[in-house]
Amino acid sequence: MRIRNTSQLAIVLTLIATFFWGSNFQLTKISLMNLPPWTASAERFTFAVLFIFLFMISRKKLNIGVFRKNWLAFILLGGIGVAGFNGALFVGLQYANPVNAALIMATTPVTANIFEAIINRRFPDIIRIIGMILSLFGVILVVTNAQPMLGNTIHINTGELIIFLGSLGWAIYTIGIRTFVIESTPLETTGWTMFFGTIILSIIAISVESPVSTLLSAPFESHLADFYMGLAGSVVAYLFWNIAITIRGAGKTAVFFNFVPIFALAIQTIVGDSPSFIQLSGSALTIIGVLIGQGISKGSERTSQ
Repeated sequence: MRIRNTSQLAIVLTLIATFFWGSNFQLTKISLMNLPPWTASAERFTFAVLFIFLFMISRKKLNIGVFRKNWLAFILLGGIGVAGFNGALFVGLQYANPVNAALIMATTPVTANIFEAIINRRFPDIIRIIGMILSLFGVILVVTNAQPMLGNTIHINTGELIIFLGSLGWAIYTIGIRTFVIESTPLETTGWTMFFGTIILSIIAISVESPVSTLLSAPFESHLADFYMGLAGSVVAYLFWNIAITIRGAGKTAVFFNFVPIFALAIQTIVGDSPSFIQLSGSALTIIGVLIGQGISKGSERTSQ
Protein backbone atom coordinates (compact mmCIF):
# COMPACT_ATOMS: atom_id res chain seq x y z
CA MET A 1 0.00 0.00 0.00
CA ARG A 2 1.39 3.37 -1.00
CA ILE A 3 1.07 6.22 1.49
CA ARG A 4 0.09 9.31 -0.51
CA ASN A 5 0.46 12.12 2.04
CA THR A 6 1.62 12.96 5.54
CA SER A 7 -1.92 12.66 6.93
CA GLN A 8 -2.09 9.02 5.81
CA LEU A 9 1.38 8.42 7.26
CA ALA A 10 0.17 9.82 10.58
CA ILE A 11 -2.77 7.39 10.56
CA VAL A 12 -0.46 4.42 9.91
CA LEU A 13 1.91 5.49 12.70
CA THR A 14 -1.01 5.94 15.08
CA LEU A 15 -2.32 2.43 14.34
CA ILE A 16 1.13 0.92 14.97
CA ALA A 17 1.34 2.80 18.27
CA THR A 18 -2.08 1.59 19.35
CA PHE A 19 -1.18 -2.01 18.46
CA PHE A 20 1.86 -1.86 20.71
CA TRP A 21 -0.22 -0.32 23.50
CA GLY A 22 -2.90 -2.96 23.00
CA SER A 23 -0.29 -5.69 23.47
CA ASN A 24 0.92 -4.01 26.66
CA PHE A 25 -2.17 -5.07 28.61
CA GLN A 26 -1.48 -8.80 28.35
CA LEU A 27 2.25 -8.30 28.90
CA THR A 28 1.58 -6.17 31.97
CA LYS A 29 -0.33 -9.11 33.45
CA ILE A 30 2.76 -11.29 32.86
CA SER A 31 5.02 -8.73 34.49
CA LEU A 32 2.70 -8.33 37.49
CA MET A 33 2.77 -12.06 38.19
CA ASN A 34 6.16 -11.59 39.86
CA LEU A 35 6.69 -7.83 40.25
CA PRO A 36 4.75 -5.19 42.22
CA PRO A 37 3.14 -2.49 40.04
CA TRP A 38 5.37 0.53 40.64
CA THR A 39 8.53 -1.54 40.33
CA ALA A 40 7.33 -3.16 37.10
CA SER A 41 6.38 0.20 35.61
CA ALA A 42 9.70 1.76 36.67
CA GLU A 43 11.67 -1.10 35.08
CA ARG A 44 9.68 -0.79 31.86
CA PHE A 45 10.47 2.90 31.54
CA THR A 46 14.08 2.50 32.60
CA PHE A 47 14.48 0.31 29.51
CA ALA A 48 12.56 2.89 27.48
CA VAL A 49 14.69 5.84 28.59
CA LEU A 50 17.92 3.94 27.88
CA PHE A 51 16.72 3.08 24.37
CA ILE A 52 15.52 6.53 23.45
CA PHE A 53 18.51 8.46 24.81
CA LEU A 54 20.99 6.09 23.17
CA PHE A 55 19.13 6.68 19.92
CA MET A 56 19.12 10.46 20.40
CA ILE A 57 22.83 10.56 21.22
CA SER A 58 23.73 8.32 18.25
CA ARG A 59 21.77 10.61 15.91
CA LYS A 60 23.06 13.78 17.61
CA LYS A 61 19.49 14.74 18.46
CA LEU A 62 20.10 15.54 22.14
CA ASN A 63 19.48 19.31 22.20
CA ILE A 64 19.99 20.81 25.66
CA GLY A 65 18.47 24.08 24.41
CA VAL A 66 15.12 22.33 23.97
CA PHE A 67 15.34 21.07 27.54
CA ARG A 68 16.03 24.56 28.89
CA LYS A 69 12.99 25.98 27.10
CA ASN A 70 10.62 23.20 28.17
CA TRP A 71 11.98 21.68 31.39
CA LEU A 72 8.93 22.56 33.46
CA ALA A 73 6.50 21.24 30.83
CA PHE A 74 8.58 18.07 30.47
CA ILE A 75 8.52 17.46 34.23
CA LEU A 76 4.78 18.08 34.56
CA LEU A 77 3.81 16.09 31.46
CA GLY A 78 6.20 13.30 32.40
CA GLY A 79 4.59 13.12 35.82
CA ILE A 80 1.03 13.18 34.48
CA GLY A 81 1.29 11.34 31.16
CA VAL A 82 4.04 8.82 31.88
CA ALA A 83 4.19 8.22 35.64
CA GLY A 84 0.51 8.92 36.31
CA PHE A 85 -0.90 7.13 33.28
CA ASN A 86 1.28 4.04 33.55
CA GLY A 87 1.32 3.85 37.33
CA ALA A 88 -2.47 3.83 37.31
CA LEU A 89 -2.48 1.19 34.58
CA PHE A 90 -0.11 -1.16 36.42
CA VAL A 91 -1.88 -0.73 39.75
CA GLY A 92 -5.33 -1.10 38.18
CA LEU A 93 -4.43 -4.21 36.19
CA GLN A 94 -3.90 -6.09 39.44
CA TYR A 95 -7.70 -6.17 39.67
CA ALA A 96 -9.06 -5.44 36.18
CA ASN A 97 -9.45 -7.56 33.04
CA PRO A 98 -6.97 -6.47 30.30
CA VAL A 99 -9.71 -5.88 27.70
CA ASN A 100 -11.84 -3.91 30.15
CA ALA A 101 -8.77 -1.85 31.03
CA ALA A 102 -8.12 -1.14 27.35
CA LEU A 103 -11.72 -0.09 26.80
CA ILE A 104 -11.60 2.26 29.79
CA MET A 105 -8.55 3.88 28.25
CA ALA A 106 -10.66 4.40 25.14
CA THR A 107 -12.49 7.18 26.99
CA THR A 108 -9.38 9.28 26.36
CA PRO A 109 -10.63 10.71 23.02
CA VAL A 110 -13.71 12.10 24.76
CA THR A 111 -11.76 13.89 27.48
CA ALA A 112 -8.97 14.97 25.11
CA ASN A 113 -11.44 16.55 22.71
CA ILE A 114 -13.23 18.28 25.58
CA PHE A 115 -9.94 19.64 26.94
CA GLU A 116 -8.87 20.78 23.47
CA ALA A 117 -12.22 22.47 22.86
CA ILE A 118 -11.92 24.35 26.16
CA ILE A 119 -8.35 25.49 25.44
CA ASN A 120 -9.07 26.53 21.83
CA ARG A 121 -12.61 27.76 22.57
CA ARG A 122 -13.82 25.71 19.63
CA PHE A 123 -16.54 23.08 20.00
CA PRO A 124 -16.20 19.81 18.01
CA ASP A 125 -18.62 19.38 15.09
CA ILE A 126 -21.75 17.30 15.66
CA ILE A 127 -20.57 14.24 13.70
CA ARG A 128 -17.38 13.95 15.75
CA ILE A 129 -19.49 14.22 18.90
CA ILE A 130 -21.73 11.38 17.68
CA GLY A 131 -18.64 9.25 17.02
CA MET A 132 -17.27 9.97 20.48
CA ILE A 133 -20.59 9.13 22.14
CA LEU A 134 -20.81 5.80 20.30
CA SER A 135 -17.27 4.93 21.35
CA LEU A 136 -17.96 5.89 24.95
CA PHE A 137 -21.17 3.85 24.98
CA GLY A 138 -19.20 0.80 23.83
CA VAL A 139 -16.80 1.30 26.73
CA ILE A 140 -19.62 1.67 29.27
CA LEU A 141 -21.33 -1.46 27.92
CA VAL A 142 -18.26 -3.60 28.63
CA VAL A 143 -17.15 -2.00 31.91
CA THR A 144 -20.63 -2.34 33.45
CA ASN A 145 -21.18 -5.79 31.85
CA ALA A 146 -24.47 -4.40 30.45
CA GLN A 147 -25.96 -4.37 33.96
CA PRO A 148 -27.91 -1.08 33.49
CA MET A 149 -29.76 -2.63 30.53
CA LEU A 150 -30.73 -5.58 32.72
CA GLY A 151 -32.00 -3.30 35.47
CA ASN A 152 -29.25 -4.32 37.87
CA THR A 153 -26.97 -2.21 40.05
CA ILE A 154 -23.80 -0.99 38.36
CA HIS A 155 -20.58 -2.28 39.89
CA ILE A 156 -17.16 -1.05 38.80
CA ASN A 157 -14.18 -2.52 40.61
CA THR A 158 -11.39 -0.47 42.15
CA GLY A 159 -8.90 -1.36 39.43
CA GLU A 160 -11.17 -0.04 36.69
CA LEU A 161 -11.67 3.24 38.56
CA ILE A 162 -7.90 3.68 38.97
CA ILE A 163 -7.38 3.02 35.26
CA PHE A 164 -10.04 5.60 34.40
CA LEU A 165 -8.14 8.20 36.43
CA GLY A 166 -5.04 7.23 34.46
CA SER A 167 -6.90 7.86 31.21
CA LEU A 168 -7.50 11.45 32.33
CA GLY A 169 -3.75 11.83 32.75
CA TRP A 170 -3.19 10.59 29.22
CA ALA A 171 -5.75 13.06 27.85
CA ILE A 172 -3.91 15.91 29.58
CA TYR A 173 -0.60 14.64 28.18
CA THR A 174 -2.03 14.46 24.65
CA ILE A 175 -3.20 18.07 24.78
CA GLY A 176 -0.23 19.32 26.79
CA ILE A 177 2.55 18.31 24.40
CA ARG A 178 0.88 20.30 21.63
CA THR A 179 -0.12 23.28 23.76
CA PHE A 180 2.77 23.83 26.17
CA VAL A 181 5.88 22.32 24.53
CA ILE A 182 7.71 24.67 22.14
CA GLU A 183 10.42 24.08 19.51
CA SER A 184 10.77 20.41 20.42
CA THR A 185 10.67 17.45 18.05
CA PRO A 186 8.47 14.43 18.85
CA LEU A 187 11.63 12.46 19.67
CA GLU A 188 12.83 15.07 22.15
CA THR A 189 9.41 15.42 23.74
CA THR A 190 9.08 11.66 24.08
CA GLY A 191 12.57 11.28 25.55
CA TRP A 192 12.38 14.04 28.14
CA THR A 193 8.85 13.28 29.33
CA MET A 194 9.81 9.61 29.72
CA PHE A 195 12.99 10.58 31.56
CA PHE A 196 11.15 12.57 34.21
CA GLY A 197 8.29 10.09 34.33
CA THR A 198 10.77 7.30 35.05
CA ILE A 199 12.38 9.27 37.87
CA ILE A 200 8.97 9.80 39.46
CA LEU A 201 8.02 6.13 39.03
CA SER A 202 11.32 5.06 40.60
CA ILE A 203 10.87 7.37 43.58
CA ILE A 204 7.38 5.97 44.20
CA ALA A 205 8.62 2.38 43.82
CA ILE A 206 11.42 2.95 46.34
CA SER A 207 8.98 4.61 48.74
CA VAL A 208 6.24 1.96 48.75
CA GLU A 209 7.92 -1.25 47.53
CA SER A 210 11.30 -3.06 47.66
CA PRO A 211 12.33 -2.78 44.00
CA VAL A 212 15.95 -3.94 44.16
CA SER A 213 15.37 -7.27 45.92
CA THR A 214 12.20 -7.90 43.93
CA LEU A 215 13.89 -7.29 40.58
CA LEU A 216 16.80 -9.56 41.49
CA SER A 217 14.48 -12.44 42.39
CA ALA A 218 12.00 -12.04 39.50
CA PRO A 219 12.03 -14.66 36.70
CA PHE A 220 13.27 -13.91 33.20
CA GLU A 221 9.80 -13.67 31.62
CA SER A 222 8.86 -10.69 33.81
CA HIS A 223 11.99 -8.79 32.74
CA LEU A 224 11.38 -9.78 29.11
CA ALA A 225 7.83 -8.43 29.27
CA ASP A 226 9.12 -5.13 30.68
CA PHE A 227 11.84 -5.06 28.01
CA TYR A 228 9.27 -5.42 25.21
CA MET A 229 7.01 -2.79 26.76
CA GLY A 230 10.00 -0.49 27.20
CA LEU A 231 11.03 -0.71 23.55
CA ALA A 232 7.92 -1.30 21.43
CA GLY A 233 5.19 -0.39 23.90
CA SER A 234 6.88 2.80 25.08
CA VAL A 235 9.60 4.26 22.83
CA VAL A 236 8.20 3.33 19.42
CA ALA A 237 4.56 3.83 20.44
CA TYR A 238 5.08 7.19 22.16
CA LEU A 239 7.27 8.45 19.32
CA PHE A 240 4.79 7.47 16.60
CA TRP A 241 1.94 8.94 18.66
CA ASN A 242 3.71 12.28 19.11
CA ILE A 243 4.59 12.47 15.40
CA ALA A 244 0.92 11.91 14.54
CA ILE A 245 -0.15 14.67 16.93
CA THR A 246 2.17 17.18 15.26
CA ILE A 247 0.73 16.25 11.83
CA ARG A 248 -2.99 15.84 12.51
CA GLY A 249 -3.63 17.54 15.85
CA ALA A 250 -4.42 16.19 19.30
CA GLY A 251 -8.17 15.71 18.84
CA LYS A 252 -8.01 13.76 15.57
CA THR A 253 -5.13 11.64 16.87
CA ALA A 254 -6.73 10.90 20.24
CA VAL A 255 -9.81 9.31 18.65
CA PHE A 256 -7.58 6.50 17.33
CA PHE A 257 -6.79 5.51 20.90
CA ASN A 258 -10.04 3.56 20.62
CA PHE A 259 -8.17 0.97 18.56
CA VAL A 260 -6.18 -0.05 21.65
CA PRO A 261 -9.00 -2.24 23.03
CA ILE A 262 -9.55 -3.78 19.60
CA PHE A 263 -5.94 -4.94 19.49
CA ALA A 264 -6.11 -6.00 23.16
CA LEU A 265 -9.19 -8.09 22.38
CA ALA A 266 -7.51 -9.73 19.38
CA ILE A 267 -4.42 -10.60 21.41
CA GLN A 268 -6.56 -11.99 24.25
CA THR A 269 -8.27 -14.26 21.71
CA ILE A 270 -4.95 -15.41 20.26
CA VAL A 271 -3.64 -16.43 23.70
CA GLY A 272 -6.73 -18.59 24.19
CA ASP A 273 -9.01 -16.41 26.33
CA SER A 274 -12.20 -16.09 24.29
CA PRO A 275 -13.97 -12.72 24.61
CA SER A 276 -17.55 -12.47 25.83
CA PHE A 277 -20.44 -11.30 23.65
CA ILE A 278 -20.57 -8.04 25.60
CA GLN A 279 -16.86 -7.42 25.03
CA LEU A 280 -17.30 -8.03 21.30
CA SER A 281 -20.37 -5.76 21.13
CA GLY A 282 -18.66 -2.97 23.04
CA SER A 283 -15.55 -3.21 20.89
CA ALA A 284 -17.69 -3.05 17.73
CA LEU A 285 -19.42 0.12 18.93
CA THR A 286 -16.05 1.61 19.83
CA ILE A 287 -14.54 1.12 16.39
CA ILE A 288 -17.73 2.29 14.64
CA GLY A 289 -17.46 5.52 16.60
CA VAL A 290 -13.86 5.93 15.45
CA LEU A 291 -14.76 5.31 11.80
CA ILE A 292 -17.63 7.82 11.90
CA GLY A 293 -15.46 10.57 13.36
CA GLN A 294 -12.53 9.85 11.05
CA GLY A 295 -14.66 9.55 7.92
CA ILE A 296 -16.27 12.93 8.46
CA SER A 297 -12.89 14.51 9.20
CA LYS A 298 -11.62 13.31 5.82
CA GLY A 299 -14.71 14.68 4.12
CA SER A 300 -14.22 18.06 5.76
CA GLU A 301 -10.58 18.17 4.63
CA ARG A 302 -11.58 17.43 1.02
CA THR A 303 -14.25 20.12 1.08
CA SER A 304 -11.81 22.73 2.39
CA GLN A 305 -9.42 21.86 -0.45
